[in-house]
Amino acid sequence: MFVLTIDQRGSRSTGDKVPELLAILAQVDTVVPFERSVGDEVQGVIDDPLAVVDAVARTLRERDWYIGIGIGPVDLPLPAASREGSGAAFVAARGAIDAAKKTGERVPLVIRGSAVSEWADAAEAVLVLFGDVVRRRSAAEWRVLDALSAAPGATQKDVAASLGITAQAVSKAIVRSGRQEELNGRRAAALLLSHATKCSLNVGADRYCEGNG
Repeated sequence: MFVLTIDQRGSRSTGDKVPELLAILAQVDTVVPFERSVGDEVQGVIDDPLAVVDAVARTLRERDWYIGIGIGPVDLPLPAASREGSGAAFVAARGAIDAAKKTGERVPLVIRGSAVSEWADAAEAVLVLFGDVVRRRSAAEWRVLDALSAAPGATQKDVAASLGITAQAVSKAIVRSGRQEELNGRRAAALLLSHATKCSLNVGADRYCEGNG
């Protein structure tokens, strides 16, 4: 399982943004839904690496959050509320969010597993890299990307017409936004997270979990 603990940055100066984030994360597939755990912190439980990446991307777009991801087993049965959950993944998530708050200017995301694994380290590195791409996008670039997401079958010319801009402007926005790099990063991160779960559950040899198998 993956336990995601997400804590607001600078809430004293920006106000409570938990309700806004919960509305955004409600679109993510979870085992235990995201909810406010304590203060300005939210937590949820996910079993699908692709859903983890989706939650990370949605959260990093908002720029106001630290993200800690714990990987490992959880005590069953899972409770209806994540704040009542227990197990190694919950412990790892707590360590991860504490570490995320010490990342400085870097993308504030840390992954911790219940077992040492280079796969988890590699997944963190990829999420930080594509997270930096996401965080740097301009409002104009997001406008184009959101229009593309809202109309999956639309051409760039169609999107341009709907936004009242040129097709060339749409094309440039897509390139500048790093859209393809993000898509590639999502796939890579999900694959690495999948391998990391095997190590956290002690599936496979030590050599495999060290990233050499």
